[in-house]
Amino acid sequence: MTNKNINILIVEDSYTQALRLQIILEEQGYQIALARNGVEGLNLLHEDFFPIVITDWIMPEMDGFEFCQAVRSREFPGYVYIILLTTKDSRNDIIAGLEAGADDYLIKPVDKAELAARLNTARRIIELEYSLRKRNEEIARMSVTDPLTKAYNRRYLNDHLPAEIKRAFRHDHPLSIIICDIDHFKKVNDTYGHQAGDRVLEEFARCIRGLVRESDWMVRYGGEEFLIVLPETDLDNAHKAAERYRVSVSETPIPTGTAEIKITASFGVASCLSSCEEKKKECTMEALIEAADQCLYRAKNEGRNRSFAVLLE
Repeated sequence: MTNKNINILIVEDSYTQALRLQIILEEQGYQIALARNGVEGLNLLHEDFFPIVITDWIMPEMDGFEFCQAVRSREFPGYVYIILLTTKDSRNDIIAGLEAGADDYLIKPVDKAELAARLNTARRIIELEYSLRKRNEEIARMSVTDPLTKAYNRRYLNDHLPAEIKRAFRHDHPLSIIICDIDHFKKVNDTYGHQAGDRVLEEFARCIRGLVRESDWMVRYGGEEFLIVLPETDLDNAHKAAERYRVSVSETPIPTGTAEIKITASFGVASCLSSCEEKKKECTMEALIEAADQCLYRAKNEGRNRSFAVLLE
């Protein structure tokens, strides 16, 4: 991370002091924005995130102490490292500023070399926080994602489908799900081996994922069984989507190390739409999945490579 990649917000009511800091920091390559008090500084922080803020202590409307407290009480895209500028050099004043939320402090008038050293410390902490945050996001993503197909897993389904159902009823919008199963998948494994089977699962998931809308999401429900959730989609449009998926799968051969494998899949579709209180009780996650499952079984029993749909009543 270079200085040019870091935006610094200076919160200072003295134009002379703010301009001096701006010149020093721009000479070091930082991008600078200015605010005249804490209120203006907070507004700028919400408009355009600044990972480093240098703020004066004594200012009108909102002083540096109150500003630090306000920043720490709000959510931002990343950590805000606050350096407090003060003429107050007593031990108690400095402790009060740090307890209010400041990370560091500088005594006025600011020394260039000391400012550069404090900013280097700030950069190290910001980079560490960014790395940890990204790592935590990756761990969270992996915990709800199937490692082979990159579709969501059952844990994600159990957490999010009930919420989708509640949202659909709250806004009186339709909701549909599609369950699909690769036809004769055991034969693929027996004929070509499990590595080829894994390749088929990966490419099948990629094929479906390439067709779903941004608002839809896909789950690996079982071994070769997948479930797609389609918010704000009625039965007719969900069935049409299932047919698009089915045709695309049947027309997309999958290359493996030894052969090109052609597969088909069967689809079951279920929808719910009602603002009736009684229907809200009946349209549970379990009921919706069971209805789609029954349609899938019918598709399998009637020859595979087809789809059936039902409105949950």
